[in-house]
Amino acid sequence: MLEVAISGESIKLGQFIKLASLVGTGGEAKELIAEGAVTVNGDTETRRGATLQIGDEVCIEGTCARVGEPDDDDDYFDEATADDDFDPEKWRNL
Repeated sequence: MLEVAISGESIKLGQFIKLASLVGTGGEAKELIAEGAVTVNGDTETRRGATLQIGDEVCIEGTCARVGEPDDDDDYFDEATADDDFDPEKWRNL
């Protein structure tokens, strides 16, 4: 089963199935959830905004993914907390 790390303690169902690549678009996610084709921990879930917790299992037509714990790796760039000498004004009009 695919385990997909999230950035916090919880995530909404519609967001998670897109993040896990169980669907291609938000519209497809909305449609499948409304049709009752999505299960969470074995139970059919029809609320797109249902809150998932770490360890929850989501399945769509036999393809499943588990909500994983956040990665502690600092492999991503967070512009809000970046500590560098980059000055956007200097580069804006090049």
